[in-house]
Amino acid sequence: MAETAKETGKSAAKNSDERQTEAKRVKLESCLDQPEESSIYEVIRYGPSPLPARHYDPDTTEPTSCGLHSMEELLSWRRSEANPFNVASVPLAPREPSLGSCQRRTLVSHDMMGGYLDDRFIQGTNAETPYAFYHWCYIDIFNYFTHQLVSIPPVQWTNAAHKHGVIVLGTFITEWTDGATKCEAFLKDEESYRSVADKLVQISQCYGFDGWLINIENPLSEAAVSNAPPFLQYLTEQMHERVPSSLVLWYDSVIQSGELKWQNELNQSNRMFFDSCDGFFTNYNWTEQSLESMKDYSGVQGRQADVYVGVDVFARGEVVGGMLETNKALDLIRKHNFSAAIFAPGWVYESLEDKTEFRQKQDGFWALLSEYLYVHRPATPLPFASSFCQGFGEALYWSGQKEKTSSWFNLSAQDPQPLYLQKDLEGGGWLRRSGCPLDAWSGGSSLLLDGLIPANLSAAVCARIFSLHVPLDSRILVALIYKASPGISVSLQLSTDVHHFPPNDQRDAKTISLTPEALDNGHHLMKHLTHLHLEGNRTADGWTFRGSEVELRGCILRDVGVLIQRDGEPGDVPFSCRLGKIMVVDVASLEAPPPPVRGVCVEDIVWFRGSGTPPQRSPLLNATLHWEYSSELVHHFKVHRRRLRGPDPRIPPGPLELVGRAHANLFRVTALAVPEPPSLLELVVEPVLLVDVPVPEELWGRRQLSYTEAAAP
Repeated sequence: MAETAKETGKSAAKNSDERQTEAKRVKLESCLDQPEESSIYEVIRYGPSPLPARHYDPDTTEPTSCGLHSMEELLSWRRSEANPFNVASVPLAPREPSLGSCQRRTLVSHDMMGGYLDDRFIQGTNAETPYAFYHWCYIDIFNYFTHQLVSIPPVQWTNAAHKHGVIVLGTFITEWTDGATKCEAFLKDEESYRSVADKLVQISQCYGFDGWLINIENPLSEAAVSNAPPFLQYLTEQMHERVPSSLVLWYDSVIQSGELKWQNELNQSNRMFFDSCDGFFTNYNWTEQSLESMKDYSGVQGRQADVYVGVDVFARGEVVGGMLETNKALDLIRKHNFSAAIFAPGWVYESLEDKTEFRQKQDGFWALLSEYLYVHRPATPLPFASSFCQGFGEALYWSGQKEKTSSWFNLSAQDPQPLYLQKDLEGGGWLRRSGCPLDAWSGGSSLLLDGLIPANLSAAVCARIFSLHVPLDSRILVALIYKASPGISVSLQLSTDVHHFPPNDQRDAKTISLTPEALDNGHHLMKHLTHLHLEGNRTADGWTFRGSEVELRGCILRDVGVLIQRDGEPGDVPFSCRLGKIMVVDVASLEAPPPPVRGVCVEDIVWFRGSGTPPQRSPLLNATLHWEYSSELVHHFKVHRRRLRGPDPRIPPGPLELVGRAHANLFRVTALAVPEPPSLLELVVEPVLLVDVPVPEELWGRRQLSYTEAAAP
């Protein structure tokens, strides 16, 4: 009977989810069926927001991320009630080497001041000195860690990590007496632990992240601890089946007797958990003897890469390294051929009195560790483009112009990140790469190359910007947008591998470096970039555009770099060069017309009344827009509004006004002051492509909103 009831309950829940999914599909299709010029009619009624407070700020209706605090919340979770804004819009990108072929991996566990801070605002927020991470090329796995029962990674982190091929894990944690009570309930039998595992799988699958860190930090009864390995095994199997490239890791805490006893190593007391999942995250108080013991332990053999040795950057307790000596811990971990789990690298940010020094201090911290980390190469197909935006800034730029003049933070806006390195040159010269918010081509920052070319160095200085693994078999356009100081010339350099054997066979791989010639401004490819308003090869505000056409077939693009050459007579030359954007694009795709935006829908409308006196007390529109568009070629969307008609017919339609940027096919309009009713408003969605090619306005999406005041009672 119990089994029958269980299956009936599952079937009913499944049917309910299917019905709601079908309802959403029909609703979307009905939007697609409507002509673009058709209007949505609204009668303004003011009142509190009816949207769920766990997903939308009740005062602004701004979409927010959150975790789950109780087992009741977890077990009652339904896909139909999930937050649509927290669904990752960026799939996990391929990279080289892949996670499976990495013998010594690096995990970062993000434990930042309780979590869900600035990053909880899905569409970004005004933050002057936020914490951000951008050294993605060094790490394999990112774990969002808080002390809530279920930490669901905010979509900003998933999007930024996936863009760089980094796997994202949420956290399931139980602690203290309350945690023990939760564990006794869900680990009491197979039905209970499978119910919890099923929900974790559904949450990960729905929101688009890649797995879980399981952290049981409370004692377990004999019955509960005996069910922990089958719970892990079932969760791992279900994740592998439903989420490609997924991982389930276990934290070193409980041992096979059920006692809470951190081992600081993998041994016979906790091997049962390791054998039931994808990996083991050790506690931090290990010694070199612990690493020696693990290296020789039979349970580790063949799976050393799956043992992530924990490093607490805060250096709490008796630990090796930590803080600015974290490199000492990594030195020992790599010496014994284990993976590393770097816990709370936000120490760099939290320990700063002056948060404006964050970029400099974070770059220094990761430079300290770089000797023990491994550069991964993005392997995504073309187009490849980056404006070096780190996901925050003091202003927001587009095509070299400020689109927003205040500080902002949104990691979904982060572009593929370059190598942030500093190196010494012969003769006392040096070269540094750093993010700089003082000027940018697009986003919030540019890449600043500065340094000194010494008098005795006659060759050009080469700054490697990106390490890639992109197969090429076509004509490509390579473009660089930059500003350089006087006394130097700047050009692009590409490095490719030419293979005469299958791609994974290195017997006859030849590395070729080439510096392609710049195209004349009248070249036919330049017509696609007419919005740059070039005067010669420069924009009015001093950005230089350099484009080159190259035919590369049967090779792999490995490195994109910049050559900096002294002009004039030998002598010490200090220099700076601000890189605004690098693009590598297939010429055929560049010449293909972009698709139109289709099916703009407007829903979940909430009206607020502005404060003050008219016209400050004009209606405030809050609404969700969503639309259809292929995400492969788009960088972001601009959402505009335009007044079409108002109470006074003598006033002509207004111009387009920018509302905001979207990094997915949906956007929440919040607190938008609109003309007094009755009025007709048009909401417009403009796709902005990865490459600097404008999309004609006739291909933008649009929907009209007609609204009137409710009749007096």
